[in-house]
Amino acid sequence: MLPIALDPTKLRVGLIGQGEPLARRRAFLKASGVETTGETIGASQILFIAGFDRETSASLAQKARAQGALVNVEDAPELCDFHVPATARRGDLTFTVSTNGKAPALSRMLREWLERSFGIEWSERLDRLARARGQWRIEGVGPHEVARRSRDLVVRNGWQP
Repeated sequence: MLPIALDPTKLRVGLIGQGEPLARRRAFLKASGVETTGETIGASQILFIAGFDRETSASLAQKARAQGALVNVEDAPELCDFHVPATARRGDLTFTVSTNGKAPALSRMLREWLERSFGIEWSERLDRLARARGQWRIEGVGPHEVARRSRDLVVRNGWQP
């Protein structure tokens, strides 16, 4: 698997589905900052399919691929071009866990542990560090020194997990 983070403002993301799986996937995408293009296959670069039977999902996936889209079919890894890792968020701080589909329950357990271990205070900590980093960059501090100062700020404030 290739672990990457995508900027949802630069992609057309579609969502097709029904029932509870559709609602779950819509909530996940919204939390990720994704505005979906709706239920048109040809308009999406990335398409999520949720809540259909296997035959319908496979047909939709095939049509989407023919239009050049990458496809994720919920609960059908064999139909997917990519999978979505377990995700925990604290503002802009995002943790992801993946077992490459081999043990989803373990991914979920580790995500839950991350959620317990990193509280909401981490959102402000990230914002504070980002502000400091931005100021250092304005001052012309080089990347290696910015990294050193960032580590020092984390250690000085006792933020190391």
